Amino acid sequence: MFLVTDPYTLKEHLRKLLGTDNSLGLVPTMGALHDGHLELVKRSVHENALTVVSIFVNPLQFNNPDDLTKYPRTLDEDCAMLEAVGCDIVFAPSAEEMYANPPRLKLDFGDLERVMEGAFRPGHFNGVGIVVARLFNMVQPARAYFGQKDWQQVAVVRRLIEDLSFPIELVACPTVREADGLAMSSRNRRLSDHEREIAPLIHRTLQEAKHQLQSGISIQKVKQLVSGKFARQPEFALEYFEIADATTLQPLDALPPEGKTALCVAAQLGAVRLIDNVVF
Repeated sequence: MFLVTDPYTLKEHLRKLLGTDNSLGLVPTMGALHDGHLELVKRSVHENALTVVSIFVNPLQFNNPDDLTKYPRTLDEDCAMLEAVGCDIVFAPSAEEMYANPPRLKLDFGDLERVMEGAFRPGHFNGVGIVVARLFNMVQPARAYFGQKDWQQVAVVRRLIEDLSFPIELVACPTVREADGLAMSSRNRRLSDHEREIAPLIHRTLQEAKHQLQSGISIQKVKQLVSGKFARQPEFALEYFEIADATTLQPLDALPPEGKTALCVAAQLGAVRLIDNVVF
């Protein structure tokens, strides 16, 4: 396995290793890897001749400078995990290497970024779009792998691929969870023991809301029930709970007769912001 930090060295390695086979998978990450990331890597290894995993804590997508500073960085541990599952190249550039030419372009994903994460984190998806577009150009993968825990991010990347005509297949993989239902996240390691114990409330609440909707309870009533449940948990600060069309991400007043519905939530637990979703 190669560890590369320079984009030009990366391209040279890829040129030599790929030859005429362009079956190349990319798994973009910010490091602090867990089993959810490794499932993406394993799938890429299975489906491609070569797999590149990028590790880059992207400053453009952080609204809170304190959150950027505290984001865990564990490159040596990450590389050991990646080598064990068959990754071929780890691309871990510095901010100076990734943004040798500081971006001036601003990306606007329309209605996709006016809701949920986009509403609470202005500019976040511009940062996501810029770094993903640069990674696509640097690596030129045939397939790119993203986890569905960041459902809105998957929708944004899909639009990026479609609107800019990247010849890339987006592979969205199911959320990987702990035994108690908590969605795996690099941020989980920042939870205290008590916070980690109560964090699965988020997923349990989503599952309850799903069953309530399927039993005929109205969207407005379910939103009230969820808000009330979090209000009774002083450790949590609910940012949003949204019931939306799974494709457009626009809020729903009633369940559609066909198509998928996404239940999306973001909540602050202590100093850690957690997101999750259920799609049905």
